[in-house]
Amino acid sequence: MPEIFVITEHRKGKFRDVTFEMLALADKIASANDCSVTAVLLTDHAYGLAEELKSACDCVLIAEDPALGNYSADEYLAVLEKIIAQKNPLLTLVGNTAMGMDLAPAMSTRFSIPCVSDCVNVEISDNASLKLERQIYGGKINACLLMKPSSKYIATVRAGTFPADRDRGKNAKIENFPVPAFDNLGKRQFIEYIEEITEDVDITAADILVSVGRGIGKPENIALAQEFADAIGATVSCSRPVADKGWLPKSRQVGTSGKTVKPKIYIALGISGAFQHQAGMKNAETIIAVNKDPNAPIFNIAHYGIVMDMFQFLPKITEKFKQEK
Repeated sequence: MPEIFVITEHRKGKFRDVTFEMLALADKIASANDCSVTAVLLTDHAYGLAEELKSACDCVLIAEDPALGNYSADEYLAVLEKIIAQKNPLLTLVGNTAMGMDLAPAMSTRFSIPCVSDCVNVEISDNASLKLERQIYGGKINACLLMKPSSKYIATVRAGTFPADRDRGKNAKIENFPVPAFDNLGKRQFIEYIEEITEDVDITAADILVSVGRGIGKPENIALAQEFADAIGATVSCSRPVADKGWLPKSRQVGTSGKTVKPKIYIALGISGAFQHQAGMKNAETIIAVNKDPNAPIFNIAHYGIVMDMFQFLPKITEKFKQEK
């Protein structure tokens, strides 16, 4: 049975969401093509991490060595070269993250496997070729690509594109892979993680976001959105025009030039919803849009739309929630 590999990504003992997003995509592809899904775990301490993966794939392939505790391209490549040569997977998925953008091209070159980056969808065609979808021209166009036939493929997957479902009802077998000797490697080595300095809050961790756009009018009006957000236990975020004007810090910006978010509820106030903004929030569980323009693009992806001036909407809805407390 052909295998689909997912190269897992973890930091400081915790998986990044993109790992389970890729496993969800791999499971979808495998179900349609009679394949199995293998999570490849390179680590210095597999206990606990492997258990997290068991319900999301068919096999957890573990390569355990002190040198694999943190991502280092040379050690990862040395191990993956042996694994891929022995297992011969049809498709290997890597996150389109800082790690993946470093690792996948190197894998492609060293192992002579065709690679496509930043994919938002991946399928296997009837003749076993790879069909991929990726955005071009800053997200204005979705390009559908059909790869030339090959025995193996590599694709990097855009983070935030698929649901990060950690329990897919599976019970994976555990397989240990012998780690080769790390001889004559390059001079690169992992030194330390430098944490990003968060200016005020981390909008990617919020369950509810109240996001303001150009329609907020002036910086003084953001207080109305903040009062509403406080009433419902939400965090305030924004579209690019608001951040560019300096009305809110750049750390609050959602979109292709800001952050990708997946809250349970995303409330867009006065945001037209250009494709750059949609790319950063379209995978929210519930999207509620308030805009006085009925033709605003945000309504194309909103689950609930309110055609109304936000300055009429906000005081009423805020007062309602305050009364409920």
